[in-house]
Amino acid sequence: MNIDLYPSRVSNKATIKERKDPVIHSSAEGPLKQPELTSYEENGYLMIEKLFTDEEVELMIKELEKTMKDNQSRESADVIKEPGSNEIRSVFEIHKDSGFFELLSKNERIVKIAEQLLGSQVYINQSRINFKPGFKGKEFYWHSDFETWHVEDGMQHMRAVSCSIILTDNYEFNGPLMLIPGSHKWYVSCAGTTPDNNFESSLQKQEAGTPDNESLSWLTEKAGGRIDRATGPAGSVLFFECNTMHGSNGNLSPYPRSNVFFVFNSMENVIGKPYSGQDPRPEFLANREEVKPIQSVPSNSLTKQSIHY
Repeated sequence: MNIDLYPSRVSNKATIKERKDPVIHSSAEGPLKQPELTSYEENGYLMIEKLFTDEEVELMIKELEKTMKDNQSRESADVIKEPGSNEIRSVFEIHKDSGFFELLSKNERIVKIAEQLLGSQVYINQSRINFKPGFKGKEFYWHSDFETWHVEDGMQHMRAVSCSIILTDNYEFNGPLMLIPGSHKWYVSCAGTTPDNNFESSLQKQEAGTPDNESLSWLTEKAGGRIDRATGPAGSVLFFECNTMHGSNGNLSPYPRSNVFFVFNSMENVIGKPYSGQDPRPEFLANREEVKPIQSVPSNSLTKQSIHY
């Protein structure tokens, strides 16, 4: 086991420590220009509007609806339903569908950005489609993804980036992602312990590994009182650093919110044994088997594939 640089859930008291890893791991040129890199490094996230065209978004929505329909009646650990209903919340491991979403996960528009930020070749550590239906989509509490991936999956360093492709217009009122700018510069070591098979309940409502109120208040104060919302038109893409504190409100509006979500991890940061000392989470949450660097495909590959539909 490597030295635990970011211990968490080891005490009944939360603590805040400065991160030990860089935010941007490369000085090489890539799709992002210096102002965008500076913004990402400072805030911990970057929204790029309309990275995908309306035609491509239509294809994504068709594939999302097909995937949702195929999984509606399937009872499986990788299909997450809303608490108290049969509505699908998430379908995991979509990048292994040998079809549209696998192709999307390799699209050079997103892969090249991930490689630039992480300074290496990358692989998909986790993927899913998220659907927050109108009127009844539930909230998801504040958390740092890295805290969970570190404690429960064995991700050693903060060298991963999440990519959220927005498929429906994200408004301020339909439960968009909220982020605390600059929070990625600090690591909240959460109080408590990790229950056995925590993933079985945390995917519906996360409790273990969530920050305490005092830590959240401190991070927000450090951000000058700011809490940003990832709003934007369909086709936009949000890249956010693995340690950025984020969450979302419930969706009380009539307008659903859906997105495709890929986690790119550096090939130099492949996950190991969980720092909790527990058994690894299932493969659909943290890819370990046959991990290979992504060979990106051309940007126009999505519309080319549409000929076959």
